[in-house]
Amino acid sequence: MRITTVGCGYLGAVYAASMASIGHEVLGLDVDQKKIDDLNQGVAPFHEPGFSAVLEEALGSGRLRFSTDYSDAADYSAHVICVGTPQQIDAAGADLTYVHAAVDSLVPHLADDAVVLGRSTVPVGTAASLRERLREAGKDTPLAWNPEFLREGFAVEDTLRPDRIVYGLPDDPAEAARAREVLDLMYAPMLEADTPLVVGNYATAELVKVSANSFLATKISFINAVAEVCEATGADVSVIAEAIGLDDRIGPKFLRAGIGFGGGCLPKDIRAFMARAGELGVTEALGFLREVDNVNNRRRDHVVNMARQELGGTFTGKRVAVLGASFKPDSDDTRQSPALYIASKISGRGADVVVTDPAANTRVHAERPNLAVAEDAYAAAAGADIVLLLTEWKQFKELDPVRLREVVATPTMIDGRNVLDPAAWREAGWTYRSMGRP
Repeated sequence: MRITTVGCGYLGAVYAASMASIGHEVLGLDVDQKKIDDLNQGVAPFHEPGFSAVLEEALGSGRLRFSTDYSDAADYSAHVICVGTPQQIDAAGADLTYVHAAVDSLVPHLADDAVVLGRSTVPVGTAASLRERLREAGKDTPLAWNPEFLREGFAVEDTLRPDRIVYGLPDDPAEAARAREVLDLMYAPMLEADTPLVVGNYATAELVKVSANSFLATKISFINAVAEVCEATGADVSVIAEAIGLDDRIGPKFLRAGIGFGGGCLPKDIRAFMARAGELGVTEALGFLREVDNVNNRRRDHVVNMARQELGGTFTGKRVAVLGASFKPDSDDTRQSPALYIASKISGRGADVVVTDPAANTRVHAERPNLAVAEDAYAAAAGADIVLLLTEWKQFKELDPVRLREVVATPTMIDGRNVLDPAAWREAGWTYRSMGRP
């Protein structure tokens, strides 16, 4: 098939290269000329394992190219909206500016047989409004919603081998049939591999994505709330998580207590979900998500307070090493990063903070010039009065506690992700504290 992806950020670029890798001819469209130039040269604008190889292979095959000229889309029959939907600056709801702009930019160039597909995460009701937007522009183009479920660090894998595919089809039978025909062709290799397919209407497909993210956020905040109780009682949250995770109704995933979730999806999606529920007159239905958000934010401040206690009640004049800046490992994404929040807050309270991250150092230097950046954990910890492990990179989980102790001023470690062996670190002479464990 001939496909365009509108928006070549994290979602769109990975999708474009991955779809080209399975044989489709793909045109990536974006308004950012530098990003387009980089992608055409095989330069990935973000860190994502496996993406550079897929991008290079797809470009080399001749099936993938990128452009800022929307008129190039005229010869393509499937247009996939992959733009961002960030939180509004002055409200909790999603900002649909980029989604509307994507549709408006496509309208003059839509072929008679074209289909528009949405993958962006949007509030329920958006797809129906976009269909109406197309009709008002004089286009009978079918529109369907096909939400994405990418995990940063596994985005290529999740695109090529998804654990499910969801179609949100229009009510009109003829439009639905045309949209499904296109979707089935696009995902033929995945469907032939027996990937589960779920088909519903617009609203269902829109709610699937935000429901999934809200559930994951709830599970994370639940175990972090339990960790707060554990710290007040001497219980061990890691043992509790192991025990309840053995219940197949609950499962072990997302039950590791820590400093909470971040990134460009979960925080803004649960807020947008709550905001949309309020607009629909069902605020109470999602009221629990407000506490999910509160627990998540509280864990960040808890680590700040824990560090201050270990430093004798003040950050002034202290050197603090922060291991991790991205919101999760195998990513350079620092959006809503708990690690970066904690580092900045401690810096603002008078500490000399040095941050290191295997992928996000450049972003930290650009976004938070008040924070010093070090090449690796040992350089960051040199002369430190306390070390905070805040992103669970493999490089940090495998640190040698004996070697690290040789470079710090005071061997105090706060393991914000509960990934280190407490016994090994204490045996090496460290004061070791973690989340919800004695």
